[in-house]
Amino acid sequence: MRLPNAMRIRNALENAIVQGRYAPGDRLDPEALAREFDCSRTPIREALYQLESSGLVKVMPKRGTFVTAWSPEELAERFEVMAEVEASCARLAARRMNEAELARFQQIHERCRAFAEAGDVEGYYAENSRFHHCIYGGTHNAFLEQEASRLHAMLQPYRRMQLRVRGRLGGSLREHEAVVAAIRAGDAEAAGRALRDHVVVQGDRFHDLLAMMRQDAAARG
Repeated sequence: MRLPNAMRIRNALENAIVQGRYAPGDRLDPEALAREFDCSRTPIREALYQLESSGLVKVMPKRGTFVTAWSPEELAERFEVMAEVEASCARLAARRMNEAELARFQQIHERCRAFAEAGDVEGYYAENSRFHHCIYGGTHNAFLEQEASRLHAMLQPYRRMQLRVRGRLGGSLREHEAVVAAIRAGDAEAAGRALRDHVVVQGDRFHDLLAMMRQDAAARG
């Protein structure tokens, strides 16, 4: 079944934001988007309002629509919430993942390892997203999976940026190792702690992320 124009455009723009084509703070020009998607501005407006409801963009009257860019305090708050939500997912996944799901989880982890060892940030980034979504699905709780996925999408541009910090790729993989070991062992509390520590951004990691954001903003002029 063919998707309605607004939904198709929303999906395409969401992917473009998550994949880094548009960075936090970038303005989305409805006229340029209408030309790109070969449509009127009506479905573009509908798609942008849908993206605003998901938190990925902000519509500012008389100024335009911008990819959401949070202050350091707002960003820290969202990572804190994401860490707690993912910790809940890990605890449930450690208790509920079946053997087939565990096998797929291990395969995804091995692909993450291969990309990390090759120094392929983009490849690791894509597989890392599958790694987290595998845990969400392993909860066997559809509502929690949906909420975790929504938060994950909101923070994807920043999580992606984080992986470009020197040494972060190896650090992320080591944290994955702890998560995988705890989930495979069925240790819910250890899995929750490991995934919370993996996601929460504090101290030097947070300052590194802010520095990377400033660098990106400067590069974009």
